[in-house]
Amino acid sequence: MDTMTLTKIAGGLFGAWLIFLLGKWAAEEIYHAEAHGEQSYVIEVADAGGSDEPEEEVDMMALVSSADAGDGEKVFRKCSACHKVNGEDGVGPHLDGVIDRQIASIDGFGYSGALAGLDGQWTVNELSAFLANPKGYAPGTSMGFSGLKKPQDRADVIAYLQSVGG
Repeated sequence: MDTMTLTKIAGGLFGAWLIFLLGKWAAEEIYHAEAHGEQSYVIEVADAGGSDEPEEEVDMMALVSSADAGDGEKVFRKCSACHKVNGEDGVGPHLDGVIDRQIASIDGFGYSGALAGLDGQWTVNELSAFLANPKGYAPGTSMGFSGLKKPQDRADVIAYLQSVGG
Protein backbone atom coordinates (compact mmCIF):
# COMPACT_ATOMS: atom_id res chain seq x y z
CA MET A 1 0.00 0.00 0.00
CA ASP A 2 1.45 3.35 -0.95
CA THR A 3 1.54 6.40 1.31
CA MET A 4 -1.18 8.22 -0.64
CA THR A 5 -3.72 5.44 0.03
CA LEU A 6 -2.70 5.31 3.68
CA THR A 7 -3.09 9.10 3.93
CA LYS A 8 -6.60 8.91 2.39
CA ILE A 9 -7.68 6.20 4.84
CA ALA A 10 -6.30 8.11 7.84
CA GLY A 11 -7.91 11.35 6.60
CA GLY A 12 -11.27 9.59 6.21
CA LEU A 13 -11.12 8.12 9.72
CA PHE A 14 -10.03 11.37 11.36
CA GLY A 15 -12.65 13.31 9.38
CA ALA A 16 -15.41 10.94 10.48
CA TRP A 17 -14.22 11.22 14.09
CA LEU A 18 -14.20 15.02 13.87
CA ILE A 19 -17.76 15.05 12.50
CA PHE A 20 -18.84 12.69 15.29
CA LEU A 21 -17.32 14.95 17.97
CA LEU A 22 -18.77 18.13 16.46
CA GLY A 23 -22.18 16.45 16.09
CA LYS A 24 -22.13 15.36 19.73
CA TRP A 25 -21.16 18.86 20.87
CA ALA A 26 -23.88 20.45 18.72
CA ALA A 27 -26.50 18.03 20.02
CA GLU A 28 -25.50 18.78 23.63
CA GLU A 29 -25.87 22.51 23.00
CA ILE A 30 -29.17 22.25 21.16
CA TYR A 31 -31.04 19.64 23.16
CA HIS A 32 -30.12 20.30 26.77
CA ALA A 33 -32.49 22.97 28.07
CA GLU A 34 -30.55 23.57 31.30
CA ALA A 35 -27.86 25.34 29.33
CA HIS A 36 -30.38 27.79 27.87
CA GLY A 37 -32.13 28.96 31.02
CA GLU A 38 -35.70 28.41 32.12
CA GLN A 39 -38.64 27.50 29.91
CA SER A 40 -40.44 30.47 28.45
CA TYR A 41 -43.86 28.84 28.84
CA VAL A 42 -45.41 25.64 30.12
CA ILE A 43 -48.31 23.80 28.52
CA GLU A 44 -50.68 22.24 31.03
CA VAL A 45 -52.02 18.82 30.07
CA ALA A 46 -54.52 16.48 31.68
CA ASP A 47 -53.07 13.80 33.91
CA ALA A 48 -52.18 10.82 31.73
CA GLY A 49 -52.76 8.18 34.34
CA GLY A 50 -52.00 6.89 37.78
CA SER A 51 -53.62 8.83 40.53
CA ASP A 52 -52.36 8.78 44.09
CA GLU A 53 -55.66 7.30 45.23
CA PRO A 54 -55.49 3.61 46.09
CA GLU A 55 -57.37 1.25 43.83
CA GLU A 56 -60.76 0.27 45.14
CA GLU A 57 -60.82 -3.11 46.84
CA VAL A 58 -62.35 -5.87 44.79
CA ASP A 59 -64.02 -8.84 46.44
CA MET A 60 -62.22 -11.54 44.46
CA MET A 61 -64.22 -14.37 46.03
CA ALA A 62 -67.46 -12.84 44.75
CA LEU A 63 -65.90 -12.00 41.41
CA VAL A 64 -64.56 -15.55 40.96
CA SER A 65 -67.91 -17.09 41.93
CA SER A 66 -69.54 -15.25 39.03
CA ALA A 67 -66.57 -15.55 36.65
CA ASP A 68 -66.63 -17.40 33.33
CA ALA A 69 -64.15 -20.30 33.10
CA GLY A 70 -64.50 -20.23 29.29
CA ASP A 71 -63.30 -16.63 29.21
CA GLY A 72 -60.58 -17.63 31.67
CA GLU A 73 -59.40 -20.33 29.29
CA LYS A 74 -59.03 -17.67 26.59
CA VAL A 75 -57.08 -15.38 28.91
CA PHE A 76 -54.99 -18.35 30.07
CA ARG A 77 -53.54 -18.62 26.57
CA LYS A 78 -51.17 -15.84 27.63
CA CYS A 79 -49.97 -18.16 30.39
CA SER A 80 -49.87 -21.36 28.33
CA ALA A 81 -46.53 -20.50 26.77
CA CYS A 82 -44.93 -21.40 30.10
CA HIS A 83 -47.59 -23.19 32.18
CA LYS A 84 -49.60 -26.34 31.53
CA VAL A 85 -52.72 -27.72 33.20
CA ASN A 86 -52.12 -31.41 32.52
CA GLY A 87 -49.77 -32.24 35.39
CA GLU A 88 -46.61 -31.59 33.36
CA ASP A 89 -44.20 -28.81 34.15
CA GLY A 90 -43.04 -26.53 31.37
CA VAL A 91 -40.92 -23.43 31.74
CA GLY A 92 -43.18 -22.78 34.73
CA PRO A 93 -44.81 -25.29 37.09
CA HIS A 94 -48.10 -26.93 36.12
CA LEU A 95 -51.14 -25.06 37.37
CA ASP A 96 -53.80 -27.76 37.60
CA GLY A 97 -54.69 -28.05 41.26
CA VAL A 98 -52.98 -24.77 42.11
CA ILE A 99 -55.91 -23.42 44.16
CA ASP A 100 -55.15 -23.99 47.87
CA ARG A 101 -51.82 -25.66 47.02
CA GLN A 102 -48.76 -24.62 49.02
CA ILE A 103 -46.68 -21.95 47.30
CA ALA A 104 -43.60 -23.39 45.53
CA SER A 105 -44.55 -26.96 46.40
CA ILE A 106 -44.16 -28.91 43.13
CA ASP A 107 -41.43 -31.48 43.75
CA GLY A 108 -38.63 -31.34 41.25
CA PHE A 109 -39.46 -27.89 39.90
CA GLY A 110 -36.70 -25.29 40.30
CA TYR A 111 -38.49 -22.29 41.76
CA SER A 112 -36.77 -18.92 41.96
CA GLY A 113 -35.62 -17.89 45.41
CA ALA A 114 -38.33 -15.24 45.50
CA LEU A 115 -41.12 -17.84 45.32
CA ALA A 116 -39.32 -20.56 47.26
CA GLY A 117 -39.01 -18.13 50.17
CA LEU A 118 -42.76 -17.50 50.40
CA ASP A 119 -44.97 -19.32 52.87
CA GLY A 120 -48.66 -19.99 52.56
CA GLN A 121 -51.10 -21.29 50.01
CA TRP A 122 -52.32 -20.13 46.64
CA THR A 123 -55.72 -18.93 47.79
CA VAL A 124 -57.97 -17.00 45.43
CA ASN A 125 -56.82 -13.68 46.92
CA GLU A 126 -53.13 -14.67 46.86
CA LEU A 127 -53.38 -15.83 43.25
CA SER A 128 -55.16 -12.62 42.30
CA ALA A 129 -52.44 -10.51 43.91
CA PHE A 130 -49.72 -12.53 42.17
CA LEU A 131 -51.47 -12.43 38.79
CA ALA A 132 -51.96 -8.66 39.07
CA ASN A 133 -48.24 -7.99 39.46
CA PRO A 134 -45.90 -11.00 39.75
CA LYS A 135 -42.74 -8.94 40.22
CA GLY A 136 -44.43 -6.76 42.84
CA TYR A 137 -45.81 -9.76 44.74
CA ALA A 138 -42.53 -11.69 44.72
CA PRO A 139 -39.66 -9.30 43.90
CA GLY A 140 -36.91 -11.25 42.18
CA THR A 141 -39.20 -13.86 40.65
CA SER A 142 -37.98 -15.26 37.36
CA MET A 143 -41.49 -15.05 35.93
CA GLY A 144 -41.27 -12.48 33.14
CA PHE A 145 -45.03 -11.88 32.80
CA SER A 146 -46.14 -8.32 33.55
CA GLY A 147 -49.49 -9.35 35.02
CA LEU A 148 -53.22 -9.18 34.41
CA LYS A 149 -54.39 -5.70 35.35
CA LYS A 150 -58.15 -6.25 34.99
CA PRO A 151 -59.76 -7.91 38.04
CA GLN A 152 -62.29 -9.67 35.78
CA ASP A 153 -59.49 -11.29 33.75
CA ARG A 154 -57.84 -12.53 36.94
CA ALA A 155 -61.18 -13.86 38.22
CA ASP A 156 -61.84 -15.65 34.93
CA VAL A 157 -58.39 -17.26 34.94
CA ILE A 158 -58.83 -18.37 38.56
CA ALA A 159 -62.25 -19.81 37.68
CA TYR A 160 -60.63 -21.68 34.80
CA LEU A 161 -57.89 -23.02 37.09
CA GLN A 162 -60.57 -24.17 39.53
CA SER A 163 -62.36 -25.96 36.71
CA VAL A 164 -59.26 -27.93 35.68
CA GLY A 165 -58.74 -28.84 39.34
CA GLY A 166 -56.28 -31.60 39.88
